[in-house]
Amino acid sequence: MKTALITGFTGQVGSQMADFLLENTDYQVIGMMRWQEPMDNIYHLSDRINKNDRISVYYADLNDYSSIQKLFEFHRPDVIFHLAAQSFPKTSFEIPIETLQTNIIGTANILENIRILKQKDGYEPVVHVCSSSEVYGRAKVGVKLNEDTPFHGASPYSISKIGTDYLGRFYGEAYGIKTYVTRMGTHSGPRRSDVFFESTVAKQIALIEAGLQEPVIKVGNLSSVRTFQDCRDAIRAYYLLSLESEKGNVPCGEAFNIAGEEAFKLPEVIEILLGFSTRKDIKVQEDAERLRPIDADYQMFDNTKIKSFIDWKPEIPARKMFEDLLNHWRKEISMGRIPLNR
Repeated sequence: MKTALITGFTGQVGSQMADFLLENTDYQVIGMMRWQEPMDNIYHLSDRINKNDRISVYYADLNDYSSIQKLFEFHRPDVIFHLAAQSFPKTSFEIPIETLQTNIIGTANILENIRILKQKDGYEPVVHVCSSSEVYGRAKVGVKLNEDTPFHGASPYSISKIGTDYLGRFYGEAYGIKTYVTRMGTHSGPRRSDVFFESTVAKQIALIEAGLQEPVIKVGNLSSVRTFQDCRDAIRAYYLLSLESEKGNVPCGEAFNIAGEEAFKLPEVIEILLGFSTRKDIKVQEDAERLRPIDADYQMFDNTKIKSFIDWKPEIPARKMFEDLLNHWRKEISMGRIPLNR
């Protein structure tokens, strides 16, 4: 039976990756998390974790080399879905050093441990390195982004992911480690953190409906145009790529765009979410504190490459994704989990 390691286990993508593997494979799943990590996204798995029912937790930190070393020496996972990161672009302007340290050095800690074990005794896992579409940064309007589009960092986060991206390719090409790199476009749905645009809008609508906020939604820059896809579609692509990598059908270090095929201006996203609301008196107001010094404000993608490697396309409509996201926040708030304003 294969063992899959998920870093970033408690995040939106990591927790849903665990759900997918438990439902669709017979893998043993190890969820890596830091001590005192928020548990909101994995409470539903608590019973299975406590019973060690195909899923367990390992406490470690990307920035603590020794904890990563112990993890790999003891468990030797067959496939690694490296999803952990400081993943909030806006926050990265406030903590740039931590963002660079966690995303670049943290990724190097994982890949270096694998390199050493491969050299020592032939350890050869499949390693998914999660980069980001943010590596393309401020793309030219009208340009469809493919894997050969030059990088243009537009935040400390995007710069950190450029480093992550290069590490995935380097360790694949230099040492023959079965890495593949994904650059996922804007993704959303249930469990999406409220530091991201569409999620903070949905959260504020849910708070207004619950009588916990005045009927005004505060937003930042609305000039962006971007594709959206459901996180659950992207996870399916991650898994299918891991299978092809294991077979040797993916060159070591290969990079793939994974993006939705429905594009929206951000005001259109607000209109869609408001259309699902029970309140019809909600207004929208710009909040200067939500503006970034620079934005990746145009992101349209070419999915041709990934479709040539796996049988995949986005299946969950964006409107369904937005509705599920709003219902997620309604449920959280109804359970008394009132989020902070941010």
